Amino acid sequence: MARSRNSGPGRRLAWSAVLAVALVTTAVAIPSYGSRGGSLLARYDATKAAVLEALPHTDPPGTPAHNHNDPATKNLISRAGETGTDVQDPTTAEEKRANAAYVAAERLSADPQLTTVPVTAARHRHPQSRYAMANGCYTLTRGGEPLFFKPTRLGTYLLYDAERRFVSAAGGKATEPSADTEWTARARGHRMAFRSGDTALTKGGRTTFRLTRTKGCTAYPEAQIDVRGRPTAGVTPYQEVRGYVDAHTHGMAFEFLGGAHCGKPWDPYGAPYALVDCPDHQTGVNPLESFLSGEPSHDPVGWPTFKDWPAPESLTHEGTYYRWLERSWRGGQRIFVNLLVENNQLCRLYPYKRDGLSDATCDEMESVARQAKDMYQMQNYIDAQFGGPGKGFYRIVKNPFQARQVINAGKMAVIMGIETSVPFGCTFKALPTGDVPAAGCTKDSIDRQLTMVHKWGVRQMELVNKFDNALTGVAGDAGETGAVVNNANFTETGSYWDMQHCEPANPGAHDRNQYAAPEIDAEQQDALFGAMGSVFGAQQVGPVYPPPDHCNSRGLTTLGEDTIRGLAKRHMIFDPDHMSVKARQSSLDQLEKMRYPGVVSSHSWATPDAYPRIYKLGGFITPYAGDSTGFVEKWRTHLGWADKRFYWGIGYGADMNGLGAQGDPRGTDVSNPVTYPFKGINGITVDKQHAGKRVYDINADGVAQYGLYPDWIQDLTKVADSQHPGDGAAIEEDISRGAEAYLQMWERAEGVKADSCRNPGLRKSVAKVQRLVHPGMSTRQVMVAVGQPYARLGDHYTFCATAAGDPEVRMQVTFGRAGKVTRLARLG
Repeated sequence: MARSRNSGPGRRLAWSAVLAVALVTTAVAIPSYGSRGGSLLARYDATKAAVLEALPHTDPPGTPAHNHNDPATKNLISRAGETGTDVQDPTTAEEKRANAAYVAAERLSADPQLTTVPVTAARHRHPQSRYAMANGCYTLTRGGEPLFFKPTRLGTYLLYDAERRFVSAAGGKATEPSADTEWTARARGHRMAFRSGDTALTKGGRTTFRLTRTKGCTAYPEAQIDVRGRPTAGVTPYQEVRGYVDAHTHGMAFEFLGGAHCGKPWDPYGAPYALVDCPDHQTGVNPLESFLSGEPSHDPVGWPTFKDWPAPESLTHEGTYYRWLERSWRGGQRIFVNLLVENNQLCRLYPYKRDGLSDATCDEMESVARQAKDMYQMQNYIDAQFGGPGKGFYRIVKNPFQARQVINAGKMAVIMGIETSVPFGCTFKALPTGDVPAAGCTKDSIDRQLTMVHKWGVRQMELVNKFDNALTGVAGDAGETGAVVNNANFTETGSYWDMQHCEPANPGAHDRNQYAAPEIDAEQQDALFGAMGSVFGAQQVGPVYPPPDHCNSRGLTTLGEDTIRGLAKRHMIFDPDHMSVKARQSSLDQLEKMRYPGVVSSHSWATPDAYPRIYKLGGFITPYAGDSTGFVEKWRTHLGWADKRFYWGIGYGADMNGLGAQGDPRGTDVSNPVTYPFKGINGITVDKQHAGKRVYDINADGVAQYGLYPDWIQDLTKVADSQHPGDGAAIEEDISRGAEAYLQMWERAEGVKADSCRNPGLRKSVAKVQRLVHPGMSTRQVMVAVGQPYARLGDHYTFCATAAGDPEVRMQVTFGRAGKVTRLARLG
């Protein structure tokens, strides 16, 4: 890329010096907060700290050595802080070896039989419905001019001629799309009629047309896919699935932070209109982008040149354009968790708000409501591109049974989630008498709003993101990002993060250690938040904390416990990421008492003590993607935590679109680069991806945008195999099993018991199984009766039962084409 990844320490030292002066000269007194005991400035030596803050790269005494430009921050096993006494991994070396051996044995189990399906339905000579012309070349009349039908929504098209002009209701042809160039089709028997507003399309006195396929069109400009081969699918709708899972990305971030995010995942008029820079970037200078990139300016042109964006470290630009998401689906992804996200304080700070947005629209629940509607609009738009309702690859699902059918149909199951700092309006104010929740934050209000978001389709949720709230304390951010986000926490709550020193004799929890040096770069985790506060915020000196390690004294509140119970009641998936260690430990205690397995740590914002507990609950973990080398290390570590009572697979949390930097390239000169084309899941062929004039290469560009995740997975296999021959195939197998592992976790959250072969204590007698399972039952009814199957291959499920003298009897249930039981048999 033309843009340099980091401009070196000089530029950042200059920023640090400027901001340090701002921090010192705008110092404010900090009040005391009741039970938290006096002024924070009284507890710590503010005079010494102010001097330290004014030195750009000198941290408070006791701070461990660190490198502000170290990309390892995105490759840590835990993004939530270094490990203190209370958050150490409790797994012994012997247990880790046994767990890894279990996973190795799982890889040898029989794989499900897969088939393939067409990307789109076969195109007929004459369109079979008003949706079927999508992205096809047709004439309106015999011998008429060829027109390319580009959908703008379901049943509505731009009619694009060979000269790159648009048929217009205003008469003649237009050079740009507009409302006058959009034509809605209506079927009239075997013919079609078109209207644009009140104007009917007329040719030669005709208003209805027998459309006919032809050649000679100029295709509407669009990003390419560059994946050959049909999408994989199951041979039955209810069998075991294969595919990758991303449990943490922000696909609707264009609604986020009042317009700080540039570009959109779709636009009615396609890539040339979706992939454009923000109005405030058009000069090539934007303080937020410059601050993060280290460059004074950037090329604001997105489509078609993409000179400077998207890029792994460009946190202000769109990365999940629908065609890039489509490429990832074509490359093997089968589950995509889209998290609705907002931060009201930083949204209010942003001065260049998008048209139609104001400070009043920064309310977090209003913003996530808009994003939920956007998801359905995007689903409809993709359906339009694929030929009609339900035809697109992007399918929003609301339970694991529906998701399994979607994946086995060859499509991608899209799950709606929430990650925001003030969910349900549950902020608080720190007063001398203690923390006081917002008036509207009550048990009943939370319950009502949980019902509301569940109706939207939300099925995965975090309780916190960046600020302490009335439900839970937050882990906080470290270093430079932490210093400025902590100020926003003060604005929101009237209190800074109450980080205390954790003594070995009183281990407590260990969250993000706090530094004061105000240097932020895009390689840091969640750097956008720190940059927003630094560039646009009113700087003030935050509290000066004692030597590390640090722990947030705020834990899980009673309202937080109520929220977790509300999630479980609705079979929703709880994500403990971003919580303070104290809160997360309490939440896992609560889940263990409830025996609730619906838990996912989605992007490494938990600590090593939590991961084995999540696996033991029957939960699922997707480490933050980051660099391919860092992810391979995380994968190896997670193998040691696998629980032999549950199906094993792993996914990743991309955290794309503003919050997390993406994987950097390893370079074109390494000994084991990704070579194009390469073979992906079930034999598909993946080549370099083209978008406009840009050609992407994972070796040179890293994960510049979402369409490069199949390439990143191929890079994982290269890295793993170079470290240990055979590990490339092992990590690919584990990731391809990720979608199944997520679905099985979700089934358990729905109340289905774990499988009886891996869990002998759950086995029923053969006679009882025979009483419980009978012809005509659905797959879901069978699982409710006897638990999850050990194997789901083709048209049969396998369970374990007991009989006199035989503690392990294999039972096989066979299903018909409609997914109903036709036979129950004892094997062996």
